[in-house]
Amino acid sequence: MVESSPTFTLTNRNLHDFDSHPLLKTNPHDLVPFLDFELYANGHIPDLTNLPSTRLFASHLPYNLLPTSMIKSNCPIIYLCRNPKDTFVSLWKFNNKFLPEDERIPIQEAFELFYKGISPGGPFWEHVLGYWKASLERPERVLFIKYEELKEDLTFHLRRLAEFLGCPFSVEEERQGIIEKIQGFVALRV
Repeated sequence: MVESSPTFTLTNRNLHDFDSHPLLKTNPHDLVPFLDFELYANGHIPDLTNLPSTRLFASHLPYNLLPTSMIKSNCPIIYLCRNPKDTFVSLWKFNNKFLPEDERIPIQEAFELFYKGISPGGPFWEHVLGYWKASLERPERVLFIKYEELKEDLTFHLRRLAEFLGCPFSVEEERQGIIEKIQGFVALRV
């Protein structure tokens, strides 16, 4: 599962004009729902057959907690790994913004918890290694991408993502500059 906007833009590139694209007005998380926070929250079991194809979902679940049916299926899984420092700072800021000011966790205390593996997604390295190992065992189904590398060479990774998802760019799309349009569009959100 990857940052939602590149995946959504790639898989829906023939459905939306870039001048009126849904991502211009809608948060990517509203277009690519979270399995663990939305679809299956509170014991709810959604009817996924009503969702249009291609179905995209996001998740923060560790690989070993993904549904067995998903792991055994031909469903492509894209894992976006961020550097641990950025992950920690982002998590700390995100968690604190929901707490009253007098209950916010100081950064040193939050770091100790993160270091000990206490975080919503479980221990950071176990989370990363689960997907890394799966990508080595099933490279045709699990793609492991580092966020920093994605930002460094977005064009390369857009091509790689498109290939992996089974929707590679055609020669005509390349001639029309679709990759560059998607790159410019996605670069604003990555």
